Amino acid sequence: MTPSPPGWPKRLRQAARKTGRSLWQLLPILVGVLLLASMLVEWIPQLIHQGILGTGDVLDSLLANLLGSISTGQPIVSYLLAGELQKAGIGLLPVTIFIVSWITVGVITLPAEAAALGWRFALWRNLVAFLLVFAIGILTLELLRAF
Repeated sequence: MTPSPPGWPKRLRQAARKTGRSLWQLLPILVGVLLLASMLVEWIPQLIHQGILGTGDVLDSLLANLLGSISTGQPIVSYLLAGELQKAGIGLLPVTIFIVSWITVGVITLPAEAAALGWRFALWRNLVAFLLVFAIGILTLELLRAF
């Protein structure tokens, strides 16, 4: 076992203090993001029942990407939501696009992500993810058809 470098308990306390301060500063943003996200997740089933989705694959895919990007969700919940969307008569491509954008793109979480990683990185990451969602959705369907 190698000996610990001198002064490591002091550096550990300093790092813990700095981490605690950063978390404390991000806490109000995180709480706001979680509250806003929970309100939007409740709004999605109402849009489905009003007939906003389910009109056609191209328009549905664009709307699904926009709705998924605005709201945000957890991967474990996405399986249940995808099943409910398909039961409501929405095609597999829009459902796939919605779920992928729901998990990867985060307009609601943008302030928290920007506070932690910087605005430039957060905006570029979300833009690239928004555009790649279409390709991922199409590739997923093609792979499902192939097998």
